[in-house]
Amino acid sequence: MDDRRGKLLKIALLVLFGIAALGWIVMSLWNWLLPSLFAGVHQIDYLRAIGLLVLCRILFGGFRGRGGWHGGHHRRRWEQMTEEEKEKFKDGMRMFRGRGRWHE
Repeated sequence: MDDRRGKLLKIALLVLFGIAALGWIVMSLWNWLLPSLFAGVHQIDYLRAIGLLVLCRILFGGFRGRGGWHGGHHRRRWEQMTEEEKEKFKDGMRMFRGRGRWHE
């Protein structure tokens, strides 16, 4: 039981350290880049940087690398396609990216 508490405490401290480090990075990048790029943009403090991280989490769904193929839905759909359907999809994506017949 003590081993679990120790691991849980280590994980909690690591998460808190990660949040603190991300907040500092966001604050530093914001204050370095945005006021010099855009007129009227002010520097932010540490708490506003943490708030910005929370807002990004709410709006864009997090920092866990989710999205793309991680949901499983796209992978299952891809696996259920026939080889002909897969090739048709790939051709469509090539044309969408400007590498297909449309731009030749």
